[in-house]
Amino acid sequence: MCTALSLLPDPSSASHLFGRTLDIERPYGAKVVVAPRRYPLRLRRAPAALSHYALIGAAVCQDGFPLYFEAANEHGLCMAGLNFPGFAAYHPPIEGRINLAPFELIPYVLGRCAAASQARALLEQVNVTDDAFSPDLPNTPLHWLIADARECFAAESMASGLVLTDDPARTLTNSPPLAHHLLRLADHMALTPAPPANHFAPAVPLEPYSYGMGALGLPGDLSSPSRFVRAVFLSRHSDCGDMPPVLQFLHLLESVAQLRGATRTQDGAFEYTHYMSCIDASSSVYHYRLYGSARVCAVRLHDHPLDGDALLAAPMVGDAAPLFTRAEPL
Repeated sequence: MCTALSLLPDPSSASHLFGRTLDIERPYGAKVVVAPRRYPLRLRRAPAALSHYALIGAAVCQDGFPLYFEAANEHGLCMAGLNFPGFAAYHPPIEGRINLAPFELIPYVLGRCAAASQARALLEQVNVTDDAFSPDLPNTPLHWLIADARECFAAESMASGLVLTDDPARTLTNSPPLAHHLLRLADHMALTPAPPANHFAPAVPLEPYSYGMGALGLPGDLSSPSRFVRAVFLSRHSDCGDMPPVLQFLHLLESVAQLRGATRTQDGAFEYTHYMSCIDASSSVYHYRLYGSARVCAVRLHDHPLDGDALLAAPMVGDAAPLFTRAEPL
């Protein structure tokens, strides 16, 4: 279970923050991975490009291929994959379509598209196949959030094919599909950060006895529909004040983070937020904070040779790390 956000802290500028919680039962060994323009991203069925846009994001690398959880490219286009059980459907290859396995979608789209509008046009030609990375790494049911400072949408491969849905809320959680989450926002449209007005019984002298009562009914549980509502409400009323926008973004993610011990899976393990990430898309800086650390660490894409041909990675570390770290060749 995860939550992803796209935030425009200053709508008058091109600033754009993008990130997510990675809610898992056990660490996968993710690193901050930089794929320079000339690093070969080999694909199963689609032809690989001789070069691509440089990428930065959190990934597990297997056999030289970065399995990105979320990433951004050098032009500020961002994309994240989130768990989508019960609804995700992958298909046999279709002649005449761009056939991509789920793990190929993020590097393929971000490697070729500089803007969300281009990503949408490309994804309209895509068929998501049921090709697994390996017998030991079966496909995870996923859907994806794609955003830049101008546009945000979700891509969901379901029984009917790949469905692209505009996301004015700039938020994605897990199942059910985005269209359902957006419809259910209307259930909470009366909520407000302001003190509530007495519409219940105007003739009765009712006064709020606490701050925050305008948001009574805001879901507080950890289910994906409740996290979606809570993330949309808080992000739409976010006020950074004098705080750096990246820190405000991470505080927003804290409101939907999974505390270890609060969500038990069917096999008895506890799901928790292994890390929270925030990509400053305008400067290509990847920020993250681990569950066991209070320190925000970062990796700058532009600290690395973007025209290189070697995959680079920086371990995700905690309190002992410097603020900025560099990725090194794998």
